[in-house]
Amino acid sequence: MLENTPMSIMSPDAIGKSQPPPSAADAVIRTEELHKYYEMGETRVHALRGVSVMISRGEFVAIMGASGSGKSTFMNILGCLDRPNSGRYLLEGTDVSQHDKKALASIRNQKIGFVFQGFNLLARTTALENTELPTLYTKIAQADRRKRSIEALAMVGLANRAEHFPSQMSGGQQQRVAIARALVNRPSILLADEPTGNLDTRTSVEIMEIFQNLNDKGLTILLVTHEQDVAQFAKRVLVFRDGKLRKDDLVVNRPSATEVLKTLPTLED
Repeated sequence: MLENTPMSIMSPDAIGKSQPPPSAADAVIRTEELHKYYEMGETRVHALRGVSVMISRGEFVAIMGASGSGKSTFMNILGCLDRPNSGRYLLEGTDVSQHDKKALASIRNQKIGFVFQGFNLLARTTALENTELPTLYTKIAQADRRKRSIEALAMVGLANRAEHFPSQMSGGQQQRVAIARALVNRPSILLADEPTGNLDTRTSVEIMEIFQNLNDKGLTILLVTHEQDVAQFAKRVLVFRDGKLRKDDLVVNRPSATEVLKTLPTLED
């Protein structure tokens, strides 16, 4: 069993080619001089300090940075879980910076899928029922909800586990259910926050294989990770430090997760 083994698949030099700026017309995500403050007692924490970035539709972007670098705050704003104190955030051309909570919730449900390090599955609910949960907050008919959920599970290779409970699945399978749940409303953007943090090496690469396959089909993916070897499966890497975007690089010699899996030992049950 390869429990939480650090991956060393690619050279550190694999990341480093500067990213040419995407066209504003192609940007599905565009931020302009984002600033975010948090009041902690008498102390004001300046979490984001003028972050401007554009992400085109169909990109696969990894976001890296040490604790306190601003990457999580940035992702929360992109996911419409928080709002900046100043600056603009344009999502598919619409400025959502000052939307109220109700409007942001609607955007999250329609346009954004979320995957987290903790699987956040309901223990007494089957994989199919867990996957179906986000559809309960939509106007999708019940028959269509079930159909979409089955399709989403099939996309992550779990069509034969639809009636299994989380306790009957491995950590990797539970994360696949979480990904299916994020896909069920057919979002245009997938945000993944440390999705491989609780997984062993082989299972982590299997999750990255799913992400690469989804991205190949046109889904825009943003992935927060502290592991460079995970980031190298993306196409582009943003590095945050002290609330600022310090690097924006393309991934050179990007590995195929499918090919990497062929070099890794199979884990025993």
